[in-house]
Amino acid sequence: MISYEPFWDYLDWHEISTYTLINKHHISSSTINRLRHNKPISTETIDKLCKALDCDVDDIIKYTDSEQEA
Repeated sequence: MISYEPFWDYLDWHEISTYTLINKHHISSSTINRLRHNKPISTETIDKLCKALDCDVDDIIKYTDSEQEA
């Protein structure tokens, strides 16, 4: 399962608001909503987030084997 928990932790740690992402970095509110609900996003969007936040992919997503969680 893909989780965006690292993304939210990164924002908290660096004191970056979703307002800043939307207005300064032009990340759509629908993308923020998809991240909030662990819905799929494109690799292009992940690339855009990495550039905007100056971070690595693992700062945005993490993978957990669904079978291990059960």
